[in-house]
Amino acid sequence: MQTTASGRENHLKYKESTLISHILAFREKLAKGQLCLGTGITLSDPAVVEALAPEVDFLWIDLEHNPINIESLLRLLIAARAGGAATLVRLPSSDPALLKRVLDTGAEGIIIPQVRSADEVRKVVDTTRYKPLGNRGWGPRRPSDYGRRSMEQIVHEANEQLFLAVQIENTDAIADLDEIIKVPGIDCLVVGPHDLALSMGVGGQLDDSNYLATIRTIIQKGHEAGLSIGFGDEAQAECAQRWVEMGADWIQPGSDFGYMIKTANQLFADIRKAASK
Repeated sequence: MQTTASGRENHLKYKESTLISHILAFREKLAKGQLCLGTGITLSDPAVVEALAPEVDFLWIDLEHNPINIESLLRLLIAARAGGAATLVRLPSSDPALLKRVLDTGAEGIIIPQVRSADEVRKVVDTTRYKPLGNRGWGPRRPSDYGRRSMEQIVHEANEQLFLAVQIENTDAIADLDEIIKVPGIDCLVVGPHDLALSMGVGGQLDDSNYLATIRTIIQKGHEAGLSIGFGDEAQAECAQRWVEMGADWIQPGSDFGYMIKTANQLFADIRKAASK
C-alpha cells in the first residue's frame, strides 16, 4: 500500500520550496539601480500592513516615535510577509537588548537612528551577526520557522541577508562619516533630513546651501563605499523627487497615519468649499 506524506513532511517540503525573504527582492531591485518606494507604519493594526503591502517595496515599521510594542511588531511582521513586502524596523536606539528581541521576532531589516560614531555602528553589527561575524546570542523563534530550520540556515541568513541601515542625522555622525562607511556589515545610510537640519541649526530651512551640500556629501561618500542611500520624509511627491534627483536609492514618503489625516483633511476641505458656493 502506498502511503502519503505526513502533514509535517508536506509542510517542510512546502517551506523549503517557497520560503523566501522579501528583503532579497528589495536588495535585488537596489542592485539593479531601480528606485524602491515604501511607507512608514506607525499604527499597530496588521490590517493596515495587509492593505499597504501590495503597493510598496518595503514597510518602514517605526518603533522610534510610535507606541508599537514587541507583540504588535510580531503581528505586523506576519502581515508584511503575507503581503509580500520587505520589512525595515526602525528601533528607538542602538540598545542591544531591544535589538536582539526585534531580530528574534523576525525583522528582515533594521534601521538604527541617530548613530553618532563608527564605534557605535561596530557594536550594532556585533549584536546583529552570529559568529564569526559578530556575537549575537542564540534564541530565534520566527527566523527558525519555530524550530523547523537548521542552525546553519538561520546563521547564514542572519549573517548574509539581514539588511542593516544606519541613520545619518546629526553633526557627530557627519564628523565621523568617513569611518562609519568603512564599518563592515552595514548596507545603507539613511538620511534623516529634518533631524539633520535641526542638528545643523537650520531646522525647517531645507534649502540652506550648507545643509544641501552636506546631504550631497553623504550620498556621494555612501555610494563610493558601495552603500545604498535611503530617505524618510513627508508624504509629498516633490520632496521625494528632490531626493531622487540628488541620488537616493529608496524613499519612504510618509506613513499610514499621515496618509489618513492628509486625505481626510483634503476631503473635508473640498466638501466645505463646494457646500459654500
